[in-house]
Amino acid sequence: MGCALILWSSAAAPVVERPGLAGDRDADVAIVGAGYTGLWTAYYLAKADPSLRIVVLEAATAGFGASGRNGGWCSALFPVSSHRLASLPGSSRESAIAMHLAMQGSVNEVGRVSALEGIDCDYHKGGTIVLARSAAQLARARAEVAAAGEWGPGDLRFLEPDEVAEQVRATKVLGATFTPHCAAIHPGKLVRGLAAVVEGLGVTIHEHTPVVSIAGGVARTAYGAVRAEVVVRATEGFTPSLAGEARTLAPVYSLMVATEPLSAATWERIGLADRPTFSDHRHLVIYGQRTADGRLAFGGRGAPYHFRSRVKPSFDEEPRVFAALQATLRDLFDGLDDVAFTHAWGGALGVPRDWCASVGIDHESGLAWAGGYVGDGVSTTNLAGRTLTDLILRRDTPLIHLPWVDHRSPRWEPEPLRWLGINAGLRAMTVADTEEKLTRRDSRIARLMSPLLGG
Repeated sequence: MGCALILWSSAAAPVVERPGLAGDRDADVAIVGAGYTGLWTAYYLAKADPSLRIVVLEAATAGFGASGRNGGWCSALFPVSSHRLASLPGSSRESAIAMHLAMQGSVNEVGRVSALEGIDCDYHKGGTIVLARSAAQLARARAEVAAAGEWGPGDLRFLEPDEVAEQVRATKVLGATFTPHCAAIHPGKLVRGLAAVVEGLGVTIHEHTPVVSIAGGVARTAYGAVRAEVVVRATEGFTPSLAGEARTLAPVYSLMVATEPLSAATWERIGLADRPTFSDHRHLVIYGQRTADGRLAFGGRGAPYHFRSRVKPSFDEEPRVFAALQATLRDLFDGLDDVAFTHAWGGALGVPRDWCASVGIDHESGLAWAGGYVGDGVSTTNLAGRTLTDLILRRDTPLIHLPWVDHRSPRWEPEPLRWLGINAGLRAMTVADTEEKLTRRDSRIARLMSPLLGG
């Protein structure tokens, strides 16, 4: 993670190393993973019942995984469509709409708690603008706005090119979609600040304590075991390292680059004055933001899935993808040819077989879980933490009736089918974008792949 820490640590407090577990202990709730999911769960549990003995076990340091490496989009995006949510067993159109609104509320909740607890994470709610830069992208943008109006209050708007230019001045723009339901954040500041807050509430965080298995209300490590009435699995892309979980989630890498702080003249050319997060309507995911310290931070997919769900520090470095991201950003904005890129990093996110994130609890075994965010986790983890709190405390609230609660995704195929299928899907999105450049029509490949990717 090295370079990610350098960037996302700027103007943040120094990393505080916490002691590891030293022998067996008991708790009321044990949480495996000190990323956003684990820390939000600890926060809301401690607020709801200060008497609870809550222990968080972290393999590395708080925020080491996706929580400290992401692109800083605190958005209302959920990895599967409302249509797919409504089709889940026991779900309905009404519950899918409720999920949509809950996600919007989660964006605001992250901002509320950050302000309340004094977490300076550069939170700014400037929305998200997604550019349409080809005829096929333009058609998708208009269709997306029409579909969104069927599932919510119609707050996804289509922008004409002159309206786009009021927010961002990019190249080849034919239009865009805009939603107000996104805040740009500094992910490292948020996760570190949240860790400090939960410790202040009496939660114990043990770092450098990898959990090897969760079973029978016990989280086992090489340094001891934590017994608890409830053990929460909050391990996202690292889930396959746990015994019996090799096919639960697939770790897929997303990579990022960042520029040096840009001059005032460069920002005048680009815009983004209100710090909306930005992307375009291509098939291979890209995402960016203007950081509070004046950089462009920009990421995307394209790195391969690694055989047997391996996650290694060396996989964070993909020079081919870093170069492609730099070229894409320079294609998006004029005037970046002489701008230096000072940081590059990567990390794994968790992908379930059906692309649908979930949260749930089995009271009989004492296992609770949340994850499978497919990169849409900054705000979804907050919703997960509040939902897990209600489930653990057996509170009957609207949150526990949302369609993702207790959803069970199918397990991934065994290798080598998993390696072949995931990498074929990643490659297909790249080919789909190339197809559209050549044909100037919506990609047939993308339409075939859509049911497999949350569409």
